[in-house]
Formats: sequence, C-alpha cells, structure tokens
Amino acid sequence: MAQIQFGFNPMAIGNLGSSQHEHLNQLRAALDTIVGHFDGVWLPDHVQFGTTPILENWTTLTYLAGMRPELRYGHLVLNQLFRNPALLAKMAATFQYMSQGHFILGIGAGWAEEEARAYNRPFPPAGQRISELEEQLQIINALWREESVTFEGKYHQVHNAKCLPRPEPLPPILIAGVQPRMLRLVVRYADWWNTTATTLDKAREQLKALDAACEEIGRDPKTLRRTLLVKCYCAPTEQKLDENLVKLQEPIGMHITGTPAQIVEQLQPCIEMGFDYYIIVARDFPRELTTLELLAHEVLPALNKAH
Repeated sequence: MAQIQFGFNPMAIGNLGSSQHEHLNQLRAALDTIVGHFDGVWLPDHVQFGTTPILENWTTLTYLAGMRPELRYGHLVLNQLFRNPALLAKMAATFQYMSQGHFILGIGAGWAEEEARAYNRPFPPAGQRISELEEQLQIINALWREESVTFEGKYHQVHNAKCLPRPEPLPPILIAGVQPRMLRLVVRYADWWNTTATTLDKAREQLKALDAACEEIGRDPKTLRRTLLVKCYCAPTEQKLDENLVKLQEPIGMHITGTPAQIVEQLQPCIEMGFDYYIIVARDFPRELTTLELLAHEVLPALNKAH
C-alpha cells in the first residue's frame, strides 16, 4: 500500500472570514499547520456562486504557493470552458517552472451553467463539453512534449504553437468525473482520478466502473492514483465533538466526523478500496484549525503506521 497522503482544500467559497486581513492570516496559519504533514493545497475553479463571495483560484493558488513553496498545488478542478487550451498549457508550464515541480493539473468538463452564462462563456451540452475537454487534453499533452504543435480539432485549433520552456517534470494530470464518457477520458489521459462520492457504496460502484474502463483499453488500474474529496470535522474528545457538531454546515461529498481514532477507523474502508490520497475540506476552517492540527499530528501518522 502506498503512503496515505492528505491535501487541503480551503474551498475559498463563502468562508473569507470577517475581514480581508483576518482571512489572509487564517490561510497563512492553515498552511503553517499542514506544511511537513500534508502533501498539497487544492482550490476549486469557480468565478461565481450566486451571491456567495469567492476568489479566483489561479491567482489565489499562485499567492499560496509563494507563501509556502514546500507544498504541492493543484485545482479541483479547472473548468475547461474558461481557458484556451494552449494558454492553459502555458500557464501550467509556468507554474511548474516557478514552483520547481510542485504543480498538479486538475481539470474537468465544467458543470456550473450559472457562472458560464454570467461571464458570457458558452455552455454547450454535456457531450460536447467532454469532447472539448478531450481536445484540450490532446493539445496540452502535445505542447508539453513537442517543440511545435499544430492541431486542427472540431472545437480547438493551434498553429505552430510552442510552450517553452516545457514543464520539467511533466505535471501529473488529475481528471474528476464518474460518468462513462468521462471515465474513458480518465483512463486515457489522467495520472490521478478524483471523485466526490457521498457514500462508500457509491465509491465502490465508481471504482468498479473505473476498473472496467481501464480494462477496456488495457491499462493497469494500479497506474491510476485514486483520490477522494472528504469533508471532515475532527475533535480531540467526544464531548468537544458533540459541542461543535451542531455549528457545522451540511457537507458536500463524503463526510466524516469524530475523534482522531474515529476518523482513522472511518477512513479504513476507503483505504481498502484503494484511495490513498484524501483532499480534505476542514469543516471548522476558517473559524479554527483544530481539524487540520489533529489530522496532521494524529490521524495521518496513525494511518501510515497501520499501512
């Protein structure tokens, strides 16, 4: 079993704190807490969520990487509707250069129609969005590897395009998606896969479909890293857990709550399924750092000691 790793997703949606100064201090404190323990930081790629305050994620991620260059950085996940694929390849190569190899390219087909319409971006049907994503991945992969690229696709074209310096090493590509066509893209182009499955049963179903998609093209499923988004609240004691649980918002994706020992126990079935990377949304952040501290100093060491 590979080493169990955690990533931190501060969300950057609706939890900006009571002031700009306070929020930046909270982010800095969170990074100080996880560095040396967690693997990296992940941000969602949205520009609008109704009336909820939200930061643009490329800018935010770059700021955080400058603050704590020891960590790795990625998006969960970039919306392919927002950026020209050649420009995206260049942005990723630049981040990889400036971070000295600490970038992971997370990307998806895009799903939030509201923000696409609001920002005057096309929002085609799901099938076309997936086809567009595949062309983007082909262009990005070519630009990262070749001196000059010409590509004539149905949705995207580049002509004698260059991406110099090419990224070294090549950033891992993470693709999020669970529908059949998305899984076919995952097994063809991704190094990592992410799911936001809400239950263990759903995760098992998705993994079965993922393995089948790998078998279809003759790929060893073990070559595809499996990551899971987890919304987590960890308290030092059961009494503290009971006191604070009612204050927490309803989670999205898989959610686990408990003392460090209980969190370890709840993650065991996921580990047995092959998930070795967990992107954590700490449900008490930015109000406090308790969950991050306990995950870093108690939960993660216990998981890796057991495996």
